[in-house]
Amino acid sequence: MLTLNNIEVIYEGVILVLKGVSLNVREGGITTLLGANGAGKTTTLKAISGLLRSERGEVTKGHVELAGERIDRLPPHEVVARGVVQVFEGRRVFEHLTVDENLVAGAHVQRDRARLAEGIERVYQYFPRLKDRRAVQSGYLSGGEQQMLVIGRALMSTPRVMLLDEPSLGLAPMLVEEIFQIVKRLNEEQKLTVLLVEQNATLALAIAEHGYVMENGRIVLEGAAAALRDNADIKEFYLGLTEVGARKSYRDVKHYKRRKRWLS
Repeated sequence: MLTLNNIEVIYEGVILVLKGVSLNVREGGITTLLGANGAGKTTTLKAISGLLRSERGEVTKGHVELAGERIDRLPPHEVVARGVVQVFEGRRVFEHLTVDENLVAGAHVQRDRARLAEGIERVYQYFPRLKDRRAVQSGYLSGGEQQMLVIGRALMSTPRVMLLDEPSLGLAPMLVEEIFQIVKRLNEEQKLTVLLVEQNATLALAIAEHGYVMENGRIVLEGAAAALRDNADIKEFYLGLTEVGARKSYRDVKHYKRRKRWLS
């Protein structure tokens, strides 16, 4: 469904952020992109959604394809119209609009009023807590409710692919698990293709079928989610576990030999 072919991204004409990133997102699947802060994960999503230009960034090499058609040269609204929608980290709701109004704003590509109403009811089926607060200004929602709202707002454009950026950020563990389970339901019931950017490797690999690990603008490891969960490097440096299951401090690690894909 979604393919990145050796893309390179430069900001301000001089700052090289992505250094030949390639990845594939299977139609109807959940693919996760893992990595620490500053690895280039969000930049990868913006390269797909067309939002680099607003930050004076550009794809200078390679290309992005959706179902075989190139989209990296399209403006953001055209990318959304093609079926790709990005959910930003940080729960960026329209604070002075109600829940209902936020959802309507997410359907700006939808011209049919009947389908608009159906879309709102579909969102409320997955997020019944939002239905109870549909007339409340979104700035008064809890953090978990705001995260539900931004995902619901993205669904209003009936996307083929959802780019989900750090949905666990700043949320209590129980809320995070609830949201991840809803994402899994959307994938299974709506056949929604998901590219999930996340630092919580445990939860991400639990719902994904395939994963990539990014470091310093490069993909350094990839594989089936089950294989990554069992990978010694992932356990130690992303899950914080040694081979015998004991937690280990990053400060104690002096030698980190990660198998790098470009050297294999």
